[in-house]
Amino acid sequence: MKKLVLIALAFVTLQATAQKRSNDESKKGRFEQFQKLSAEDIATLQTKKMTLDLDLNASQQKAIQELNLEKATAMKAKMEARQAEKENESNERPSQEDRVKMMNERLDQQIAEKAKMKNILNDEQYEKWEKSQERMNRDGERGERGKGNRANRKKQG
Repeated sequence: MKKLVLIALAFVTLQATAQKRSNDESKKGRFEQFQKLSAEDIATLQTKKMTLDLDLNASQQKAIQELNLEKATAMKAKMEARQAEKENESNERPSQEDRVKMMNERLDQQIAEKAKMKNILNDEQYEKWEKSQERMNRDGERGERGKGNRANRKKQG
């Protein structure tokens, strides 16, 4: 009986390890594919997704395309700067002051984006967009902390 329990435990452990590796590899693959896209391609893809989700009209699509292009260009520039920084330095973490500065910049960008979106979208679309942003932020935080559905179910129940 003990041997059976040990075999089952080993099997479960190996399964969990294999799944984690495949998830890490798929995330890395998606990131590399994303890096290869131009800012224009990223903006176009995001705009089309938003058009499907929010049922945008032509003028809204144009305004959001410009906003997404601006955002994607800035994001690509930051990614390239971080990549160059990683290659030049010995992977030093940013200081507390630098982290606070980066967080403030990111929050300022989010506030500005929210204001622009409020001007572009009608009330119903804006509400739906805000909910999708909250969901993305929540899912991103969960992924960063390594929590899965099981941990969230325990909190709820």
